[in-house]
Amino acid sequence: MTDTLIKGGRIITAADDYHADVLLSAGQIALIGADLDVRADRVIDARGHYVLPGAVDMHTHLEMPFGGTMTCDDFTTGTLAAVHGGTTSIVDFCVQQQGQSLPDALATWHEKITRCPPFADVGFHVAVTDLSDPARLDELAALPEQGVTSIKLFMAYKGAIMVDDETLFRTMQVAGRSGSLVMVHAENGDAIQVLIEQALAAGNTGTAWHGRTRPPITEAEATSRAIDFAQLADCPLYVVHVSCGEALAPVERARAAGAKVWAETCSQYLYLDESVLDLPDFAGAKAVFTPPPRAKHNQEILWSALDRGVLEVVSSDHCPFRWADQKALGRDDFSKIPNGGPGIEDRVELLHEFGVRTGRLTLNQWVDMTATAPARLFGLRGKGSIAVGGDADVVVFDPERERTISAASQHSAIDYNLYEGITVHGGPTAVFVRGELVVRDGETVAEPGTGRFVARERFGAGRTYAHA
Repeated sequence: MTDTLIKGGRIITAADDYHADVLLSAGQIALIGADLDVRADRVIDARGHYVLPGAVDMHTHLEMPFGGTMTCDDFTTGTLAAVHGGTTSIVDFCVQQQGQSLPDALATWHEKITRCPPFADVGFHVAVTDLSDPARLDELAALPEQGVTSIKLFMAYKGAIMVDDETLFRTMQVAGRSGSLVMVHAENGDAIQVLIEQALAAGNTGTAWHGRTRPPITEAEATSRAIDFAQLADCPLYVVHVSCGEALAPVERARAAGAKVWAETCSQYLYLDESVLDLPDFAGAKAVFTPPPRAKHNQEILWSALDRGVLEVVSSDHCPFRWADQKALGRDDFSKIPNGGPGIEDRVELLHEFGVRTGRLTLNQWVDMTATAPARLFGLRGKGSIAVGGDADVVVFDPERERTISAASQHSAIDYNLYEGITVHGGPTAVFVRGELVVRDGETVAEPGTGRFVARERFGAGRTYAHA
């Protein structure tokens, strides 16, 4: 493997900000110091640039079946988009099918990364949908032995992947004993289903009704219920894609009381509001994701929560369905539009543009919520920081590089971009995955397979998770 010396960059971590050289060797960060006098096969001049830990996106849906179709990015195209955006590790959702054992579900996802080799490192969550066989509880308890230490439960999508309260609570009990972190998609699926049926019966089929049938109270109620169950089960809880102030409130109360509760938001909730669902000519379908985009005032609520540490992570929830043929399945019925949107490639740059450059976030906060906090919470030892002995997942980032986001230049297989036409300043000029250069000045310089499956540690292994 080629040794690389990155010279003169400004190293930004969740805690530090200083200038130094970094030597990458044998897949690890070998040395950090001022004016390192070492030989290396490759030298990169990083003066005027940031040197960052590779970002971690722990909320992606690659090659996932849903709504009669499948997300259009596989693990090659999806991680290619990731590395071009400075993300060097992802944790993807392995979704159990009805009647399927958890080992079989995991085997299916391992086959996906064998068939479509990734550019970034990959871990798996398991999304549990069916505990009707008692053997599933033993399989849940054994997941950490396979390097899978987080379990997802959907409280929405009734009749498909939604779980009932018994399944929710039993899973939390097992997770609490076995060292897993439970993640919840918190929406009241029963109430939402009633609202959907009533809207369709009244002839309301357009894209705007996706949002109107999933009001904030349905997210708030489910969030509160999940927190209560997690405390009863003595289980750590992570609430995904918090979209509004109503859902944030129970998270903030629980954290203030010292509960083992963490939460994220996603890029789209910081930039898009409910008006995008009203776009004409079915363009609103591009923003059909769940929870839906909310009223604009929620954006400042979420930015404030990130600044105060109430929300600790910003993920992408990259769940790409092509607009032309896949989203079109619901052209005459909003409830049949596959739910999800893209974002894996643009997350880090958007947060730099609208978080750091506007003064909403510090550089350290930016690195923490895109790399360090997700690595820490999800057991990715050696990732999320610039430290000797850690994985050489490193991004050289030019803070002044200008780019206009466009589907025409993105690397995902999707045919649109939620942030089309937005100009951002700052982007990667070199991206390393365990010391291997994969992106250089916007060009892909490695072959698929630089990434691999990463087994993760049990939740909290040897670490402290005090709230900010």
